[in-house]
Amino acid sequence: MSSNIEIAISKSAKLKGGLALLLTAEDGTPAGRDIADPQKVSEKASSVERFKAGRFASLDVLAPHGSPADKVTLLGLGKSDEIDLETWLKAGGSAAAKFGKFDDVTIFVDVPGLDIDPLDIAEFVLGLKLRSYRFDKYKTKKKDDEKDDEPRKVKVTVVTEAASAVKKHMDTADAIHDGVVLARNLVNEPANVLGPLEFAAAAKALEKLGVEVELLDEKQMTKLGMGALMAVARGSVRPPRLAIMTWNGGKKGDAPLAFIGKGVVFDTGGISIKPAGGMEDMKGDMGGAAAVTGLMHTLAARKAKVNAVGIIGLVENMPDGDAYRPGDVVTSMSGQTIEVLNTDAEGRLVLCDALHYCNDRFKPRLMIDLATLTGAIMVALGSHQAGLFSNDDELANQLTAAGLASGDLLWRMPLGKEYDKLIDSKIADMKNTGGRYAGSITAAQFLKRFVGETPWAHIDLAGTAMGAPANEINQSWGSGYGVRLLNAFVAENFEG
Repeated sequence: MSSNIEIAISKSAKLKGGLALLLTAEDGTPAGRDIADPQKVSEKASSVERFKAGRFASLDVLAPHGSPADKVTLLGLGKSDEIDLETWLKAGGSAAAKFGKFDDVTIFVDVPGLDIDPLDIAEFVLGLKLRSYRFDKYKTKKKDDEKDDEPRKVKVTVVTEAASAVKKHMDTADAIHDGVVLARNLVNEPANVLGPLEFAAAAKALEKLGVEVELLDEKQMTKLGMGALMAVARGSVRPPRLAIMTWNGGKKGDAPLAFIGKGVVFDTGGISIKPAGGMEDMKGDMGGAAAVTGLMHTLAARKAKVNAVGIIGLVENMPDGDAYRPGDVVTSMSGQTIEVLNTDAEGRLVLCDALHYCNDRFKPRLMIDLATLTGAIMVALGSHQAGLFSNDDELANQLTAAGLASGDLLWRMPLGKEYDKLIDSKIADMKNTGGRYAGSITAAQFLKRFVGETPWAHIDLAGTAMGAPANEINQSWGSGYGVRLLNAFVAENFEG
């Protein structure tokens, strides 16, 4: 849970050894013309090696004696007309991967002939910082280069003529970074450390940023009639919580945007217990709640001009003697009854009460829930895109566009009355699973029964919030997926 880099943004730099990293576009001239020796060396090596500066391709050069840098690395951005904001973000992560054992790194980003916006460079710096994240708080044995009292720090200087303008964007970039890191930390924490109460405390900590946080305990939720959520919590000795985080950055009286997260801090499957293999990963079954908490941090930290509410249902699903059973019928806060066929289909029971509570109390402009809800979505989409379900085309299109802009990708999945029939129950209003086929869709159909006419979207991020493939900006098991997606969604559509 640490970062080993310190970043400065400057108009110039005097090299005294270390690594000089020069960005370059395909078939272009590298940045860094004001450091003549490394630049000449890099150009010569590039010519000899036929380096074409493809997207994130690199070329390492050992600098000759007398050079102000010990090593020069060229990092390609690809074709100039294909370089976008995501390219700059991932280039930052790719650059961080080249630091090696160097403690002093200078990065020259002003590529001659390339039209570069200060926001591009801020995004590059964000990529640097996201790639440097490590969750190592429980490691007691350090690597050879970390055995001193103080962990090794890498001093990074990003050199650009637009330094002043870039710095103006860094407050927003830092807010996004901190929100993603918060989400990653929450997902990575072991379940014996992070229970419902500890997660609720992490939400409560957002008050220092101006977020209003209210925590409902089991007595309050029982009084409200949250029979579905409370059924899931029954098997654990750790009490549940519902955390309500409110950010009032928009006009007074404007209906808020609502974000609801599944926060099952550990999921054994309950009485319908999961197989042992891989069960340890179920510490991450609160990835949706982590994303909502990280988003609320980001919105508050960057003083977003919007009213937003984040609601997370925090429970643990355990097979205790008091646990709910297959065949039980529970009554949700909405009054609708649910026949429980499988206690491992618990996330939708937590979410249905949270969704109804949110809709009833806040009358939001829209609702978006996020949940590591089904393994079926991973069968359909793998771990590169999350599943998107919605009752509103405009909302779905806005979220899809935000996914493309942020790199947190979404793929829209269908809803329909045909699937709805699969969750009809003979003895209750509905059952909590529709069987083997179309599992992600029937889960979404279940949630849809609790949102009324409010524009709503459901994001199933089971494959992307945890254990997703490592990429240019994330090497962590917990990815922080959803924070940048929803921040982009809010900024692009609701802040003018």
